[in-house]
Amino acid sequence: MFGNRFDDINLKGDLFGGVTTAIISLPLALAFGVASGAGAEAGLWGAILVGLFASLFGGSNTLISEPTGPMTVIMTAVLTSMMAKYPESGMAMTFTVVMMAGAFQVLLGTLKLGKYVTLMPYSVISGFMSGIGVILIILQLSPLMGHAAPAGGVLGTLKALPDIVENLKFSELLLGLLTLSILFLFPKKYRKYVPAQLVALVAVTLLSVILFDTESIRRIGEIPAGLPSLVIPHINPAMFTEMVIDALVLGTLGCIDTLLTAVIGDSLTRKEHDSDKELRGQGLANMISGLFGALPGAGATMGTVTNIQVGARSPLSGVARALVLALVVLVAGGLTEPIPMAVLAGIAVYVGFNILDWSFIQRAHKVSFPGMAVMYGVMMLTVFVDLIVAVGLGVFISNIIIIERLSREQARQVKAISDADEDDVPLTDSERQLLDKAGGKVLFFYLSGPMIFSVSKAISRQHSSISDYQAMILDLTDVPMIDVTVGLALENAIKDALDADCQVYLLCPNEATKQQLEKFHVLDLVPDSNTFSFRSQALNAAVEGVSSVQETETLQVIN
Repeated sequence: MFGNRFDDINLKGDLFGGVTTAIISLPLALAFGVASGAGAEAGLWGAILVGLFASLFGGSNTLISEPTGPMTVIMTAVLTSMMAKYPESGMAMTFTVVMMAGAFQVLLGTLKLGKYVTLMPYSVISGFMSGIGVILIILQLSPLMGHAAPAGGVLGTLKALPDIVENLKFSELLLGLLTLSILFLFPKKYRKYVPAQLVALVAVTLLSVILFDTESIRRIGEIPAGLPSLVIPHINPAMFTEMVIDALVLGTLGCIDTLLTAVIGDSLTRKEHDSDKELRGQGLANMISGLFGALPGAGATMGTVTNIQVGARSPLSGVARALVLALVVLVAGGLTEPIPMAVLAGIAVYVGFNILDWSFIQRAHKVSFPGMAVMYGVMMLTVFVDLIVAVGLGVFISNIIIIERLSREQARQVKAISDADEDDVPLTDSERQLLDKAGGKVLFFYLSGPMIFSVSKAISRQHSSISDYQAMILDLTDVPMIDVTVGLALENAIKDALDADCQVYLLCPNEATKQQLEKFHVLDLVPDSNTFSFRSQALNAAVEGVSSVQETETLQVIN
């Protein structure tokens, strides 16, 4: 069941990795739980359950899984929407969406589609990740200033911002700013010993207890010490389509988040993860997490990198981390009671700031204008419209740009010559001598590289003057594949040549290409006697054909 993933156990490193990542996860889990609206306990149990089951059943040895910023942003939107429409059953419907998202991930892994999940342009990934970072920051502005998050997500927060600023609570804003100051200014040399998030959480919480009374500051309150209760899946027929779409968004984002993190882990450990198994493990973990009313999760970059750096080499570290967090919840849950909401908002803002892809933002304008436009377009659509619209449009536009570039490049590989002095086509000296013998009456039509639909116009342009020639050699020697559109373009080229009484000679030694031409019935237009495997054979046949035509024409003139 676990394969050989536990063969690389490094007991000291794995246990140390588990404890270290648990310390890192604690403040983040609390912050994400509160930010999502499901409560701090939902964040903690999400970190425990997702982390435990993803470690046990995933496809990466050292990946740390937990609620992440991107997943929390989507979870917040789903929960807000469901609770607004169905106050009584909205919570159950939201966690049903989490279970559905997990099931979708399991399906992707079972169908072995893991390797395709991250096959999208980096400008799109960068744009929607940065957009999610902006959303997380905006949604925390209200809690940072002492108020509950207003309804309506990003737009609702921005509309309510003047009132929030007018009625801000300076005490909570002070605690939030102190938290952010520690997170941004904490010396780098100490971060390898203790996470800045934990320092900020403990230090500012202690300061809040000393400076302010319990009632004047919004605090987490007591977290139930027992095991979480089961959530009975609830599907509302009127909301079924919306629930499925939300589940697809949540599941897809979790897949991308996880597999990108797994790739980072691979680069550090020099080992390769199993994408499909990882998706199945993550999916199972999210299904269980949703069943117990906990937040969904994905691979977390910071936790994974730290886990590897302190010596973890097997999934035992993820299991140890989950057990440490469970111990905190079940035994020491009372310690979290005085934590101010503003501190957690500050931690969430810091996470949002780090999700922003600063490295690409700083150099996007130097890379290419289209890439920059796609990145910023996706980011704005993610923040103000919808994640699916953002990614869908981003991928579509990026693919159009790539196809247009490929078209220009591939069009250069469609060449036609009739004079051996032209250097466009790679012919040997003997082959050029043969072409010279034709006296400009043979069109040597050369294609190279994979031929996709975008080069069909170039093919049409090159054979437009076919009536000036008596023979055409269609050379597909260097073509590994053709698509339907190119197949039809070649069919039209051959038909035009035959209609102009121009003999067609086909060079197609590549079996895969020949099979594709057979499927398109292109080979039916060229007799077997005119199909060759070597250029010299085709050139000889074409020259002989032209000579016989010229002799016939000469005799007709004499007679």
